[in-house]
Amino acid sequence: MAVNISEVSLTKFLSKYFGFSTFKGNQEAIIRNVLNGNDTFVLMPTGGGKSLCYQFPALMLPGTAIIISPLIALMKNQVDAMRSFVLDDGVAHFLNSSLNKAQTQKVRGDMMRGVTKMLYVAPESLTKEENILFLRQIKISFYAIDEAHCISEWGHDFRPEYRRIRPIINEIGHAPIIALTATATPKVQLDIQKNLNMLDATVFKSSFNRSNLYYEIRPKVNALKDIIKFIKQNPGKSGIVYCLSRKKVEEMAELLKVNGIKALPYHAGMDATTRSNNQDKFLMEEVDVIVATIAFGMGIDKPDVRFVIHYDIPKSLEGYYQETGRAGRDGGEGHCITFYSYKDILKLEKFMQGRPVSEQEIGKQLLIETVSYAESSVCRRKMLLNYFGEEYTEDNCGNCDNCLHPRTKFEGQEELLMLLETIETVHQKFKPDHIVNILRGFTNAAIKSYNHNELECFGDGQDKSVVFWNSIIRQALIMKYLDKDIENYGTLKLTSKGIDFIKNPHPVQFTLDHEYEESDEEESLAMPLDKTGAVDATLFAMLKDLRKQESKKRNLPPFVIFQDPSLEDMSIQYPTTIDELCNISGVGSGKANRYGKPFVELIRAYVAEHDIIRPQDLIVKSVANKSLNKVYIIQSIDRQIDLEVIAEARKLSMTELLGELEAIVNSGTKLNLTYYLNRTVDEEKVEEAFEYFKNEAETENLEEALEALGEDYTEEEVRLVRIQFLSEMGN
Repeated sequence: MAVNISEVSLTKFLSKYFGFSTFKGNQEAIIRNVLNGNDTFVLMPTGGGKSLCYQFPALMLPGTAIIISPLIALMKNQVDAMRSFVLDDGVAHFLNSSLNKAQTQKVRGDMMRGVTKMLYVAPESLTKEENILFLRQIKISFYAIDEAHCISEWGHDFRPEYRRIRPIINEIGHAPIIALTATATPKVQLDIQKNLNMLDATVFKSSFNRSNLYYEIRPKVNALKDIIKFIKQNPGKSGIVYCLSRKKVEEMAELLKVNGIKALPYHAGMDATTRSNNQDKFLMEEVDVIVATIAFGMGIDKPDVRFVIHYDIPKSLEGYYQETGRAGRDGGEGHCITFYSYKDILKLEKFMQGRPVSEQEIGKQLLIETVSYAESSVCRRKMLLNYFGEEYTEDNCGNCDNCLHPRTKFEGQEELLMLLETIETVHQKFKPDHIVNILRGFTNAAIKSYNHNELECFGDGQDKSVVFWNSIIRQALIMKYLDKDIENYGTLKLTSKGIDFIKNPHPVQFTLDHEYEESDEEESLAMPLDKTGAVDATLFAMLKDLRKQESKKRNLPPFVIFQDPSLEDMSIQYPTTIDELCNISGVGSGKANRYGKPFVELIRAYVAEHDIIRPQDLIVKSVANKSLNKVYIIQSIDRQIDLEVIAEARKLSMTELLGELEAIVNSGTKLNLTYYLNRTVDEEKVEEAFEYFKNEAETENLEEALEALGEDYTEEEVRLVRIQFLSEMGN
């Protein structure tokens, strides 16, 4: 039913119910289109105000709007928000598997009474026969399909149940449709409209340009150190760190915590209560950072997220755009930093194995676009907007790494002509990798099967690398000399501009791409990080003298206070505060606070006297050898579980477990093994070994201890007592 309302009353309604004095962007035009009963397609970036586009008309129109949404948490947030605008709680409900029978009856009762203006429902719930029969009895004002990109196989979050929405709508009853998404390429948009049978819908497409967001790609080398350094340089600011796997999420959150950052994990494998509590703590600013898989963030209305960091590169540019879009929704600063290694792309390709061939092909095409974006030296903003079918005409956006630190340009007329003529020669039927193989003269099965190794142009560009030719193709696409036929998995087509260039070549400037260095080994989130630098021999000698003085004063062996590796690290890193001392190898907060004051005072004076410039990189305190083992072992010892049981549970030998215990104690964590020693080692032996370490030992050396204590002691017994001694006296 069409509704005609004056501009004045629309604005009054906006102010009364939502507290805004003006509409944002296309909101008013979209709302008027829905009020007039038209199908509507809305493409609006994160933070643009999509929700208002269906909430506003839902309140004004007679009947109930059915809002189809993919996430239960998102539904709850939106229902709570609507209830804060309108006095009657019945104005908005959700219907999903989290409701019990009584709650479901309450929802249906409110709808039958006509007080419910919005019903949020998951597509899975919509397909249930009982819900279809019930909704047939309700006057429906319109259907809103949120996160509509889930409909398309080319979208970054394809969900098969979304493709069944149109048939279900037909069963329930006809009403206008509004489909909304923050991320859709032209291909995805067409896919959505075809599937929903709304090709005649009025399309409202807002600009994808988020000028306040800074985009940067960094090589994935020392990424953990970079992440901790960046977060510590932005104290108190809210941020999200994305990792691809649940295990990485848990380990990263633990790593950030031990480095003094208030962080919590979030992923689909956690129980619902913990996950919800962690999300709430982030929203209420009890923690600064959420470490998450992509499960986090969809529809989360936190306007002041100041940074989004991708430890692992996303599977698609749509995913990247949506996740980075969670930064700076209030128009303030938003840093979007992504760590890139081609090894991660190979892993993502491996994950796709075993899926249907068509799905693998789509996934690979999306990955190719991601690689292109990461390795390109063209303005990041220009690349992103071009991907979503929007032209960005500025030469320099001034807010991405490539524009702030531009790469070398070169004249590429000859290379572009070579590329375009090769594509024309093979009748515009091949993908970029095949074209590059022809240019470089590389013979494989596909080249042979088409006899392309016999072409005149075969090998014309063999003096240039694969990276170079891929770069030329990417930039030719942005410059509109080429287009990609997505329907045919990315085959290259000449545009009219490309055809004209072949006829009339002219000078054209290209930019050299990045070639990111690779680290030799995969970075482990749970192992100690390298700390490079030369030991300051003078300072090391001074620290050893101080340790000797302190040991006499406290009547303790020197190694109990700080071991030599800790003093060496101090002589490299120059910690001048107790907090900095906590980041030194083998020093925990307990040890730093108990013994650290004279050491940091000496270092502070030494640094000032010698005008020493300290290392600028933060020293990352690592999680002591496999964080999950560490947490499990500490908790088990707190519960006084036998060491044999702990070792068996973690699939460790007793020797390996003792090594874990030593690492935990040396890093400054206190353990109490008294319960186990009382059960397994003679009391006199424990006392004698304890006295040896306290009064006789000059070092913590195990062989010296075994020799001094005699043959009655096993190596295991001595190690256990030494662990208990170091824990009691050192921590």
